[in-house]
Amino acid sequence: MHPLLDGIRLVTFDLDGTLIDSVPDLAVAVDAALVDLGLAPAGEARVRAWVGNGSLKLMERALADALGSTPTADWLERGHQGFLGHYGRAPASRTRLYPGAREALDGLRARGLPLALVTNKPFAFIAPILEGFGLEKHFGLCLGGDSLPEKKPSPAPLLHVATHFRVVPEACLMVGDSRHDVAAGRRAGFRTLAVSYGYNHGEPVRDCGPDAVVESLAELV
Repeated sequence: MHPLLDGIRLVTFDLDGTLIDSVPDLAVAVDAALVDLGLAPAGEARVRAWVGNGSLKLMERALADALGSTPTADWLERGHQGFLGHYGRAPASRTRLYPGAREALDGLRARGLPLALVTNKPFAFIAPILEGFGLEKHFGLCLGGDSLPEKKPSPAPLLHVATHFRVVPEACLMVGDSRHDVAAGRRAGFRTLAVSYGYNHGEPVRDCGPDAVVESLAELV
């Protein structure tokens, strides 16, 4: 067991970029939404750099890139609704679990540690993705970016999780791939562990100052 888990009574995971590589499906939905608006598709490489702050911000970045300027509220609303429609029809057809993710979740669950999921992805997409990988029973609580008034990097979702499980923040661990996960964990008083892969806007996640970094989630167990 990873030494950072010593004394930990609750582990909270990010989803995109931590447990799953969802960019292939996100990119298809983003490009379809752009094409619907008569704009050029962005492509997977650009979408990979834009992921991390929820679907609305993702489409705002995609539209700004395609238009060459900040999109109006109308453009953003139309683009975002288009994205949600396209993504909702196939949220996990190209998405893959990262190596070591299933081993970590199975191992932690076998040890009796409660697990939570906190993502900035809209809540409606969580269940279809988890069910597709047979992971829906691993988490005692799942929060999406629209589940509460605030999302990561706010500490509010993590504090909500700690309260739900009646565990003090000091005994909780946040596992993620980006500066938003590390910042949320630190502000909530959680220990923080980052994976070296994932989506962090092209920046080394070590620069965000997590308590530890792993190459694979299998290192947790």
